[in-house]
Amino acid sequence: MVDNSRKRKVRGSQVRSSHEEKKQQRTQQQEDKEIERLEKTHDGRRQEPPTDTDGNFIPEQQPFIETEAVKQVQTRMERWLDVGRPVHVIGPTGSGKTSVAMHVARERDRPVVWINGDAELTTSDLVGEYAEEERISERDQYIHNVFKSKDIIRDRWVDNPLTLAVKEGATLVYNEFSRTKPVANNVLLSVFEEGVLELPGKRGDSRHVDVHPEFQAILTSNSVEYAGVHEPQDALLDRLIGIYMNFYDRETEIEIVQAHVEALGSTEIEQIVRIMRELRETLDITVGTRAEIMAAEGATTADTLDTATIADICTDVLASKVGQRSDVHELRDGIDATLDRMGASLS
Repeated sequence: MVDNSRKRKVRGSQVRSSHEEKKQQRTQQQEDKEIERLEKTHDGRRQEPPTDTDGNFIPEQQPFIETEAVKQVQTRMERWLDVGRPVHVIGPTGSGKTSVAMHVARERDRPVVWINGDAELTTSDLVGEYAEEERISERDQYIHNVFKSKDIIRDRWVDNPLTLAVKEGATLVYNEFSRTKPVANNVLLSVFEEGVLELPGKRGDSRHVDVHPEFQAILTSNSVEYAGVHEPQDALLDRLIGIYMNFYDRETEIEIVQAHVEALGSTEIEQIVRIMRELRETLDITVGTRAEIMAAEGATTADTLDTATIADICTDVLASKVGQRSDVHELRDGIDATLDRMGASLS
């Protein structure tokens, strides 16, 4: 008689081992499915960061004056935005480019996204980057008194202003556009031409974003002769509508200053504007509407606006535009000569 007990015992051990392996496999499969479920739920809820443009910095709304001269610029900008063309407003500092750009953007009744250009701005600052980490944690109890845990850590993409504007159909106001190095602005080429934004550095199918049909862009730049200004690449300029601005007429500038400096009388404001406009013609520096507003603000603190006080105010407002102390003396001489020629006195 053949004794098969050893074989049965061995087979029984194998069966138990097989059952244990299958049990472990089922447990692992259940765990993997649960992790997959958590990932899908998490992806659906938070894979993309919030695209609410309300969280972005927007400059505070300033008094806006609509004279005929201002309306002409506004109408020209709106004409091109209505046919889907990005507008590039170019002009001297202090000529009101940013004010009219923000006003036109707000009038479109769409969200407004703001970018302020500078030499340090990069493509990532425009579109976004992997800037955060997120963690998915699972804690489960499969066997009494035995806890299993699994953490999944991954990078999270954070959208920056251009991507937010493209997705939400916002109006992008890109202030000081030409102060950004041209290489950073290359990403705008496909936005304006093909209607697609590419997200350099992003992985997966969401690397490309279709531009929302309501998206529009207004860019502002100082003229190329200003320090710190980069000349944008021709390929990008070919896709922009260029609107050149100069300083407004005297009546418009008076209304602008009156809207900003209510504490000063109309006679004094008219005289301040007249003096600053004359300095604009005689001095070798740019004297913009912003300088007129600042001079009028300074005038509100003076008990008597005599010639010497006006000269002090004008010098203080314009001194930041010259480079050296010796230049300030030359500036003061030019201001004194202009005031003497005008016979200006507000006393």
